[in-house]
Amino acid sequence: MKEKKDYYEILGVPRNATEEEIKKAYRRLALKYHPDRNPHNKKEAEEKFREISEAYEVLMDPQKRALYDKYGHEGLKGAFREGGFTWRDFTHFDDLEDIFGDLRDFFERFTFGEDIFDVFFGRKTRERKEEKLRSYPGEDLRVYVPLTLEEIYNGTQKVIKVRKYEVCSECGGKGEKGEGWKTCPTCKGKGMVEKVKTSIFGQFIQRTTCPTCYGRGEILSSPCPNCKGEGRVEMEKTIKINIPKGVREGNYINLKGEGNAGIRGGSKGDLIVYIKEKEHKFFKREGDDLFVKIYLTPSQIILGDKIFIKHLNGKEIRVDIPKQTRIGSKIKIKGEGMPKISGGYGDLYIEAHVKIPEKITSEEEKYYKEILKIEKSRKEAKEVFE
Repeated sequence: MKEKKDYYEILGVPRNATEEEIKKAYRRLALKYHPDRNPHNKKEAEEKFREISEAYEVLMDPQKRALYDKYGHEGLKGAFREGGFTWRDFTHFDDLEDIFGDLRDFFERFTFGEDIFDVFFGRKTRERKEEKLRSYPGEDLRVYVPLTLEEIYNGTQKVIKVRKYEVCSECGGKGEKGEGWKTCPTCKGKGMVEKVKTSIFGQFIQRTTCPTCYGRGEILSSPCPNCKGEGRVEMEKTIKINIPKGVREGNYINLKGEGNAGIRGGSKGDLIVYIKEKEHKFFKREGDDLFVKIYLTPSQIILGDKIFIKHLNGKEIRVDIPKQTRIGSKIKIKGEGMPKISGGYGDLYIEAHVKIPEKITSEEEKYYKEILKIEKSRKEAKEVFE
């Protein structure tokens, strides 16, 4: 698999670049890879354009950028809908319009390997239709749930409280009581208002969106007093979330329909739950493997021993310490790591270190002196620098 490049390197900006610096870099590169400027290597230009757009999408989104800065490409595995960037994840088409103007001609010249034309113009068509609709879909919500390694290892259920819009109980989500909709008296159904202004050059007409109906051309006759005509009210809701075993930082769980209620009967948004891993006191996770340091006495290091450590699920794990274990060496216990979402477990690595006792008894001191005499009599004791 081709290794992904660093996003900052792709755009040619430092890691502390501001949004303005990132925008400037993207504009320069977007113009560079315009199809008219690359008639002889169109395919390469398309690939580069997609690459810089992916980098732009990540670095202009504060949450995605924070995940990337901390975990690299691994942290973005759950950030895009299909697991990896596609044009359906791109949210900056307005910036492209600022650069290129009418995007219809631009997209017709590029193929991008997917139907980006429909992605963009389908979205624009939906936006134009929604201007005349009386209902609108609710927004998606994002929350971050911190989990301990124990909770991730065993799976858990979390109960969270979320402030969100719910369907108004007074009007059943309709937003009105009684007569329904009527033509806007301000713009007479046009959705626009005109003002005639006079200057030294003569008169001119200024058209603006109607401030009463916001361009819809109609208003509610009797808005519901409880929700002010929106059909939804803000309240706090308690939600239970089942967390499966083996999730990791950056993964997310999509709870369908648990986002904001739509305006006047519009469909509900989703609640997207992002996973945050808490740092553990003893265990360290790397992928599906676990690492833990243990501290042994000099006798255990030299003679070997059998010890037990408490695992994340509470059970005791037996660890066989070999004789003359080297400091810093790792003992691998297969299948005792983190659970994998796909099934199975990673491995557990025990890293051995020596712990020198702060105090010893007189009897211990006696035996240590005997051992020291024996050690000094050996040839190795005279070769300490070797």
